[in-house]
Amino acid sequence: MRELFDIVDDNDAAIGSAPREHCHGDPALVHRVAHVLLVNGAGELLLQKRSPHKDIQPGKWDTSVGGHLNRGEDYETAAYRELQEELGVAGADLVFLYAYPMRNEIESENVRTYLCRHDGAIRFDPEEITEVRFWSLAEIEGHLGSGMFTPNFEEEFGYYKEYLNRGA
Repeated sequence: MRELFDIVDDNDAAIGSAPREHCHGDPALVHRVAHVLLVNGAGELLLQKRSPHKDIQPGKWDTSVGGHLNRGEDYETAAYRELQEELGVAGADLVFLYAYPMRNEIESENVRTYLCRHDGAIRFDPEEITEVRFWSLAEIEGHLGSGMFTPNFEEEFGYYKEYLNRGA
């Protein structure tokens, strides 16, 4: 089944739709994505290692959860859905952190990021993810620019550090 995404304008209003394979390769097709940063009680951030079969950034470490919105879906609903689909976490509380435009030569996404504090079980989807683990912020900072993280995560991490520096 072909996956369709809402295409949005500069105000994030839906103006049409396009298949996934067109969105990944045409930066003019701005679409929506929800991210969840899952943090444990020690303040460590869970990262997922992307499957080698992913069409974008295979085999690299990435945001805890990231997923495209289904057509007509809102960001928060997508965040809860993706958290359950990717990590098997249901019933957790999500807190909205920030929104930002992510633009590169491959794709253009409007991202909204949520925080989930969770110390329970993680059951990741092996079709999407090959490994998960918690990283300290210092560990992440020590590997930035090394090529082990997706560029999208490195951009996300900058926004997360800004959020933390605001005293959140």
